[in-house]
Amino acid sequence: MKQINKIFLLLILISGVTSCKKVLDTEPQQSIDASTALQNDQDVNSLIIGAYSRMGHPNLYGTDLLLMPDLLGSDDVCEWRGTFTSPDDIASKAMDRNNTDADLIWETAYDAINIANTAIGALGVVKDADLKKQLEGEALFVRGIMHFELVRLFALPWGATADNSQLGVVIKTDATKNEVDAGKSYPRNTVKEVYTQIVADLTKAITLLPEENPKRVTKYTALAFLSRVYLQQQNYAGARDAADQVIESGYYTLNASVNAVFNNKDTKESIWEIQQNDQNNAGTANNGMATFYASLPGIGRGDVRIDDDFVANAYPTDDLRQTQWYYQGTGARPNHTYCAKWTSFSQNLPVVRLAEMYLTRAEGNLVMGTTVGDTPGNDLAMVKNPLRTNSVAPANPTLNDIRNERFIELAFEGQRIHDLKRLRLPTGSYSWNSPKLVMPIPQREIDATRGVLIQNPGY
Repeated sequence: MKQINKIFLLLILISGVTSCKKVLDTEPQQSIDASTALQNDQDVNSLIIGAYSRMGHPNLYGTDLLLMPDLLGSDDVCEWRGTFTSPDDIASKAMDRNNTDADLIWETAYDAINIANTAIGALGVVKDADLKKQLEGEALFVRGIMHFELVRLFALPWGATADNSQLGVVIKTDATKNEVDAGKSYPRNTVKEVYTQIVADLTKAITLLPEENPKRVTKYTALAFLSRVYLQQQNYAGARDAADQVIESGYYTLNASVNAVFNNKDTKESIWEIQQNDQNNAGTANNGMATFYASLPGIGRGDVRIDDDFVANAYPTDDLRQTQWYYQGTGARPNHTYCAKWTSFSQNLPVVRLAEMYLTRAEGNLVMGTTVGDTPGNDLAMVKNPLRTNSVAPANPTLNDIRNERFIELAFEGQRIHDLKRLRLPTGSYSWNSPKLVMPIPQREIDATRGVLIQNPGY
């Protein structure tokens, strides 16, 4: 993994961060040798802000970690109609070992991990005890969720083998600080080992992060992601309990309108979102969610076309989400259906929101035969209520009721292929554990390690 190992530390100096949900997509202003860069509290603090910036990059949550998973699971839901070949190959399951988006996701995620590891290694210079605890929690959070996104995309899914010994991704817990570090090559860990590290990082982060801090992620942000991790492992009790803690914290509430969380910044429904504005957004660089999803005058390329049958048949008749989350394009590609969740270059990008936590708790309780926090019926009714959706939830929902609601509630937010894999459902003619649904390890990484890093099957 010589390409992901950086000789120089990207120390990103950012000012004006005003919320734990506001992740600025700012390019590095300078590169400083890691042996001399971090000397005091402010240096490490600036480095952590830089890690947030990397996660908000278009190669991660700024676009690709939301868009590419849905293209992988696009069959009978949406189709790619754009001219860029890399996402087209992802949607058609025709990726090769040099797929551009796979390459960029891999590289940028490991950049963020290296920044987190560098911050952890520099905690000794932080004199403020409370700040030191917070910074360690943030670094562990970044490292944990980046490994999570990588293993979900670049490895066969959890459960593909009985003991999850299939190759995962490389676990990186040490920083690359100099040329010697950069010259090392690392083999892939197993999927089981990667998930063990993810759970350890997020679990520890939860104990270190504050419950409330307007400028940083909190304990509940980490709990929301831990809930996702457990759900991906089919650990329904763990997913239920983590989601329950988020819900019962009292910090979050569902909006009355289904559009509010996408049309407004930092609403109470959003647990974590990427902040963008008119000057700082992925769309100005011909990237971004609105660029690819929107087809409005002056906004969007209309590259992701939504299947009309999905909108008509997946949602209940007269469900408000049919008309508020989907529309007929009038811009680049008119007279087709597009997703209204992503219609502005400058909008914030919700990564995890409260509706998901209700659906996770409901599913966990139903599988386990419990009522932790509330009944599955009441939790489903919170998401599917007449004011919010103009539809009514069944009082005694089945697992299919809850899982189908998850598919339509979280549609085009980057969760579809991951849910298909954990539920062992196909997408089109591809089974849940098909190698065609796994991204290739960048070939330059394979070449640089002279075979230490093993390529995925089929590439």
